[in-house]
Amino acid sequence: MQLENAVIAITGGARGLGLAMAATLGSRGARLALLDTDAASLDDAVSSLHQSGVEARAFVTNVADEASVTQAFADIAASLGPVSGLINNAGILRDALLIKPREGRVEKRMSLDQWQSVVDVNLTGVFLCGREAATQMVEAGQEGVIVNISSISRAGNMGQSNYAACKAGVVALTTTWAQELARHGIRVGAVAPGFIETEMTASMRQDMLDKLTAGVPLKRLGEPDNIAQSALFIFENDYFSGRVIECDGGLRL
Repeated sequence: MQLENAVIAITGGARGLGLAMAATLGSRGARLALLDTDAASLDDAVSSLHQSGVEARAFVTNVADEASVTQAFADIAASLGPVSGLINNAGILRDALLIKPREGRVEKRMSLDQWQSVVDVNLTGVFLCGREAATQMVEAGQEGVIVNISSISRAGNMGQSNYAACKAGVVALTTTWAQELARHGIRVGAVAPGFIETEMTASMRQDMLDKLTAGVPLKRLGEPDNIAQSALFIFENDYFSGRVIECDGGLRL
């Protein structure tokens, strides 16, 4: 895809991986629609991108809510034009063991709310945004690219039944959509990050962070820019579709 003047929507675009991907695509001339739930963070992100000469606009959106997603994409089309690219990046964590027994009795369980809230954002949100983006691409008669952000945890990870199931589902959506949408000139790919330096890892205790890093063959965490480079590859390589880029420093769970 030619990124110059392309309208790219990025969910979870106000910070972290989303903002890093926005900066990378914006440096190639893309016009960015940042979707997130927090208006103040979105304004800060847009301001920082503008300072780098990147065109970006903020759209307060709850990706788990169909009406909010539909309205956001309608607003994007009205203000920037129909999207030709989407990065499904928004996600949350609500980690817990399925059950936590002690001396033969189960003391804690993953709650339905912990399960459902993650599914709503990390999987249903991908579906809703992907559907709106694909609709705009087809009705505008233009080719497009959808990039879904999965995770190394898609293979399963203790304490993350909800998150792992969603990230595996994201890969299934990626391969399915790649097959369905190819006839319309739409490519779909995924990136599966390993452990990346983000606000979440920065808040971890040093001993836990050291243990985490020690398990990575490259002996360091990834940087948001590493994931941004992976997303950029999918956008620019016109023969890439239906596959997953694993960017995890050689780590396999």
